[in-house]
Amino acid sequence: MSGDGENVENDPKKSYAGIPEAIFVDNIDEFMALSENDNADKVLKRLDEQHQKYKFMEFNLESKKRRLKNQIPDLEKSLKMIVMLQKKQDATEDMETQFLLSDQVYMKAQIAPTNKVCLWLGANVMLEYTLEDAKNLLSKNIEQAKKNLGFVEHDLYFLRDQFTTTEVNMARVYNWDVKRRQAAKVAS
Repeated sequence: MSGDGENVENDPKKSYAGIPEAIFVDNIDEFMALSENDNADKVLKRLDEQHQKYKFMEFNLESKKRRLKNQIPDLEKSLKMIVMLQKKQDATEDMETQFLLSDQVYMKAQIAPTNKVCLWLGANVMLEYTLEDAKNLLSKNIEQAKKNLGFVEHDLYFLRDQFTTTEVNMARVYNWDVKRRQAAKVAS
């Protein structure tokens, strides 16, 4: 998916968005013996906060993924139109077409041969470009959007691993605390 010829899934980089990695607790007794882990409830609360942060990151990444998945077809449609306008550029007669006025509402239009178009750039900004410049800009934007989509999908996959690791850590701390309490009951 990457425009650089690299496959994002095989990229050794763990997260493009700077998502912190959850450290797997291999030895629960050593982990709970650390000075900052003096109370199982505090550790569980800290792990739960980390889990909630991951949930928030997931929500943001899913929103970005949806936006990119909608943006790419729009950019591709615009590029297709630019290519058609380039083909009709030297024609002597107007081209008849329909354009989207609003959702599900199209309007007929007569387009005279032209070598310039206006593109929405966002933030209520529209600029005029030559057809070739518009084609280059849209091609570059499509490539970047696909690359960003690959990064977002990579980060979502990475984030799922962090969920799993955090949930396993929470279960291990909880089980450690249950065993500790049971042992304390038996001892008393």
